[in-house]
Amino acid sequence: SSRVSSRVLWTLAVTQFTMPKEEKKPTPCTIRTRKFITNRLLARRQFVVEVIHPTAGGVSKTELREKLAKLYKVADPKTIVLFGFKTAYGGGRSTGFGLIYDTLEAMKKFEPVFRLRRAGLKPNREGSRKQLKERKNRAKKARGIKKAKILKGAGEKK
Repeated sequence: SSRVSSRVLWTLAVTQFTMPKEEKKPTPCTIRTRKFITNRLLARRQFVVEVIHPTAGGVSKTELREKLAKLYKVADPKTIVLFGFKTAYGGGRSTGFGLIYDTLEAMKKFEPVFRLRRAGLKPNREGSRKQLKERKNRAKKARGIKKAKILKGAGEKK
């Protein structure tokens, strides 16, 4: 029992010791944009983003969004969407795609729902995939008012 208690004490000591959180410094990187197109039909500017980051494994999209907002004088960084980043073999360089929408309304209108969810502009789905399927199969077996009740319950959750 003394062996067990020493193990418990050791785990307590490990869990209680945590490093103080530092404020993250911006990663030193160079941003280049290529194939810059102004797309008036979709109310956006679109381009390929090349990020050179020799000292870091990768640069966060939030950090890139802020730097691009400063570079292109964008009032609201939420209107910038970055996706599809691939790090080159050997690291140090990433390439992705960027969109800068004119307004948030245009972004909500034209962006796919999954990217809006990623950006935090649309709420995530409630309930698991399994729950949705079970509800659907219960509704298949019911008819009339009972079916409406089951589906109404599904509508309230969303």
